[in-house]
Amino acid sequence: MQRAMNAPQSPRKPTKEERLAAKLRENLRRRKAQARAVSALGESPDSKPPLAKSPPES
Repeated sequence: MQRAMNAPQSPRKPTKEERLAAKLRENLRRRKAQARAVSALGESPDSKPPLAKSPPES
């Protein structure tokens, strides 16, 4: 039997585009998990009161 499919591939450095795509996927998964956790508590992300603005410095 040949092992062409299981042959070890030479390790290559991912391109910038591939690294960015991987980071975006991780971020999306993290944000979805966070949104699910918030919705499981019965809150919507927009239901929180807005942050108070600090007075302008003189």
